[in-house]
Amino acid sequence: MTVTVFPGGVTFCKTSQNQFQMETTTKTREEKKQSGPGLQNPALDNEIVINRVFDIPVNKVWQAWTEAEYFKKWWGPKDYTCPFSKMEAKVGGKYLSCMRGPDGKEFWATGVVKEFIPEKKLVVTDSFSDEKGNVKNASEYGMPGDWPDELLITVTMEEIDGATKLRLRHEGIPDEMRYECIRGWNESFDKLKNNIK
Repeated sequence: MTVTVFPGGVTFCKTSQNQFQMETTTKTREEKKQSGPGLQNPALDNEIVINRVFDIPVNKVWQAWTEAEYFKKWWGPKDYTCPFSKMEAKVGGKYLSCMRGPDGKEFWATGVVKEFIPEKKLVVTDSFSDEKGNVKNASEYGMPGDWPDELLITVTMEEIDGATKLRLRHEGIPDEMRYECIRGWNESFDKLKNNIK
């Protein structure tokens, strides 16, 4: 097993089967107050951070995030599908995606691209919506907790020896849904690993 430590103390372990372990961290608003100044928007203080390494070149992982035909192959937890996705892959561009559960219930999401550095960084706002892209509050989908109408997703990636180190930061997740959200992202990333070549 090979152990690699990246800046910030993030550790990835690579086994002989070329599988990677990952590290997940979360911070609540209260924990952030204790560790330093918070964000300018207190509604975005609750965050989760997931670090993963994919044995896939960075250009393929970038496609998985920015091209609808690839995004539909992996977005959503296990047993969920993504029947619709479109994205204007540029700063100021909008996206709209649908996640469908095994029971047929659909969850729509929309947002705007804030930063777009090909194969390095993608920052988007993240809101629940209807199928036309009109923002809805999470409570309209029956989600517990005090959700802001707009969350923020920051994805950074770096290619290392043909593999891609990815860091996802999702800000604005209420405490009641933190671990559910972590599970959902990691199940989605498992699908990305298996479906993007």
